[in-house]
Amino acid sequence: MEQVGEADQEVIVDNALTANALTANALTANALTANALTANALTANALTANALTSNALKDPKARQLLKYIVSCALDEDAHINVTVNGQVYGFDGELGLAKKWGKPNGKCDSECRTWVSGCVLSRVDYLGEPVDISIRGKHDALQSSWAERVHFNKREATYYGNIFAKPQQLYACLSPGKHQIPRVCGPNINNCFLDVVGHCDDLCKSPSADGSFPKCEDDQCHGDKHEGSVTVFLE
Repeated sequence: MEQVGEADQEVIVDNALTANALTANALTANALTANALTANALTANALTANALTSNALKDPKARQLLKYIVSCALDEDAHINVTVNGQVYGFDGELGLAKKWGKPNGKCDSECRTWVSGCVLSRVDYLGEPVDISIRGKHDALQSSWAERVHFNKREATYYGNIFAKPQQLYACLSPGKHQIPRVCGPNINNCFLDVVGHCDDLCKSPSADGSFPKCEDDQCHGDKHEGSVTVFLE
């Protein structure tokens, strides 16, 4: 069995999702990030019973994306095995931002979509290399310890949107004083796969005690507020 996901610490996670795996047209065409996924439970039976989703998982990029969706949505006690063309792939839960999605007859509602989207976006890495990050936000599953805040004290950016929408809504805002996000966007922020819409202090509510920016907007002119705003801190 190929192990695609592996549980880590509660809020300190690795990021190695590539932008291509998130945004490739083949994924949305095959419905991995559309209604075929969110309207059904995030379980092995639901994934394999749905022809659209099962077909999408033949693509390695789709499996990489599903790894991070499962890691963000389900808690560390959850594990999903999916068989594709006779090969078994394993996906581990980790953070538990949308645990109900993994229950029988579960669905990914608007609250689920906003939190899973922010989490998945925060874990994209331009080089596809695993790096430990601390992800924080106004969600019980993202509570950070004092030791974590001390160790991961460099605020990078806040991520939010809806990866399940067509077209996808992919946003980030910069931490005050920052002008680039090299981990996610590479050397040129203007060519980033997501829209960097400004600085977080102009787009979000005041920072929480853990330093995370809540309810960020998707443009400078009072755009939609995103409940599932996830702020990343680096070592």
